[in-house]
Amino acid sequence: MLGRALLDLVLPADCAGCGMPGRTICVACADVLAAPALPVMPDPRPVGFPPCWAVATYGGPARSALLAYKERGRADLLPALGAALAGAVLAGPVGTCRHPGPFVLVPVPSRTSAVRERGGDTTLELARSAAAVLRRAGVPARARPGLLLARATLDSAGLDAVSRAANLGGAMTGRERLLRTAGARRLVVVDDLVTTGATLTEAGRALAAAGHRPCAAAVIAATARRLRVGLGAAPD
Repeated sequence: MLGRALLDLVLPADCAGCGMPGRTICVACADVLAAPALPVMPDPRPVGFPPCWAVATYGGPARSALLAYKERGRADLLPALGAALAGAVLAGPVGTCRHPGPFVLVPVPSRTSAVRERGGDTTLELARSAAAVLRRAGVPARARPGLLLARATLDSAGLDAVSRAANLGGAMTGRERLLRTAGARRLVVVDDLVTTGATLTEAGRALAAAGHRPCAAAVIAATARRLRVGLGAAPD
């Protein structure tokens, strides 16, 4: 990703959302990522799925930008995507988590193979970028890699809801010492995308098992096929 970022300083990038030449992301596509965040909930909802907010439906510019960032090394998109994730945190968790102290954004853990292929942990970098945006907005926040994969998992692409749940069930573990030293009382699980809800549900379970139950979750985008998007109120 560093090589691509350096290249983008020399060669202007096309818009990652629509392909318009000359800028990282055009105004219209940036507006999609800056939309007001709304609560989302998988249908059916996995038991233990945390209250979750997203800024966009996974499709169009949001899908293109996320794929460009994760799969094609477009590190130049990190500021826009980090701001989008921060918007989701501001819309829900900041208003609903009543515990004192700073917000701690905990990204879902990436598979080792994905980190190797992408040249870094893209989800952790999103969390760090979002935390920086929140701090600039006056909200105390930091990102911590408080979750680990305890066993190997399959790539979830192409798996249905039942298979995703089986693939991820019991796969994560919380880093209790790191979470304790972080003062994680207002803890938010973050990811780029929610589909069936299996990943965020497992993340919440693992954190709760480590003694640090998250108050909410935040993502950039949510798939519309299996999710009720924009309920107008936080999930129960």
